[in-house]
Amino acid sequence: MRFTIFQESRVGKRKSNQDRMAYSYSRDALLMVIADGMGGHLQGEVAAQIAVQYMVESFQREAKPRLTDPFLFLSRGLTNAHCAILDYADERDIEDGPRTTCVACVIQDSVAYWAHAGDSRLYVLRAGHVMTQTRDHSRVQRMIDRGLLDEDGAMTHPHRNRIYSCLGGPIAPQIEYSRKTPLLAGDTVFLCSDGVWGPLGNDQLLRLFTEIDVMQAVPRVMDSAEAAGGETCDNLTMVALNWHDSYAEEPRGSVTTKTLPLDRHTTVLEGFGDRVPIREDWDESAIEAAISEINTAINKYSSKGQ
Repeated sequence: MRFTIFQESRVGKRKSNQDRMAYSYSRDALLMVIADGMGGHLQGEVAAQIAVQYMVESFQREAKPRLTDPFLFLSRGLTNAHCAILDYADERDIEDGPRTTCVACVIQDSVAYWAHAGDSRLYVLRAGHVMTQTRDHSRVQRMIDRGLLDEDGAMTHPHRNRIYSCLGGPIAPQIEYSRKTPLLAGDTVFLCSDGVWGPLGNDQLLRLFTEIDVMQAVPRVMDSAEAAGGETCDNLTMVALNWHDSYAEEPRGSVTTKTLPLDRHTTVLEGFGDRVPIREDWDESAIEAAISEINTAINKYSSKGQ
């Protein structure tokens, strides 16, 4: 595989960053994942951390160097992450437990597979057009589907942030899966939280990505979304990839997995509390306790992902 990948997360105008992101790759497979802890629910950042960390650790166990079944991996990963979040809440006796959206993408054999719950999105761009994107699990999306609302109206609708599927809620998540999507050299795949796509809309997102690589595009998109979000700007998170899939090319900053050992992985995942603003009422001991409890919740389901 050859690709260029870049990720960034910003707190916006919020007091803490409840978004989490990561990517991990072996010689033959790549995982990208974003989770957006639900605002208004206790410890959304914990739910997002559990979701992303569980997906990455599962990938590292199973992709040696490839996944047997990417869709099965995504199904088990998101379902077990949901259960791990519930266990975390149960152990701490949290009545209104932490919740998170999640979107995860696997690329293997030049084919993309993805799954999501909530309104964190994935886009595939080709030749200057949106080839496909995820469909939000939200009230306004249902209104759009019924012809009651257009895209412009959805951007300012008072219920635009209300979603009906997430990880960690009392109802099992509605997880939606893609079709197998072959990638061509030059395609761009990016995942983002609603703090990115919400203030911009598809047309502006597409313009910001036109004829530009992800190492330049992501900061440009984030700057534009942060400015458009103004004083109410939400957390913003994006993971984006340019697919090259040609060892003859050597674009700036590109990654090649050709010489990566079969049992090795490269992962970019920030630990809980690492450079990510945590709520002001969490001191160092509270963070350490949360890390321990997060790991306990994840480890309980690790054996079920085999």
